[in-house]
Amino acid sequence: MFHSGGVGVLSLLLLAQDPTNSRWHPESLGGAVLSVVIFALIGILASLGGFKIFDHFTPGNLEDEICKKQNIAAAILGAAIILGISLIVAAAMIG
Repeated sequence: MFHSGGVGVLSLLLLAQDPTNSRWHPESLGGAVLSVVIFALIGILASLGGFKIFDHFTPGNLEDEICKKQNIAAAILGAAIILGISLIVAAAMIG
């Protein structure tokens, strides 16, 4: 049976929607757009960096397997890596 052992994604989402939560929120639309752009760039860079780090510490070149050899299994592995890192980044941004 699967047990995460920690705070689940659902509880993190519920915490983010809590109106009594006293976290920072932008005061204007411009501030909200700016924070979305900054967090998106951080998330993209963290996902790509995590993929490159994982690729460096594993045998072979995952990027070549995906792009040049069109290995579907390697592409699925790469997608799983990026999704996993994205979940970690999202949880860190939520708090």
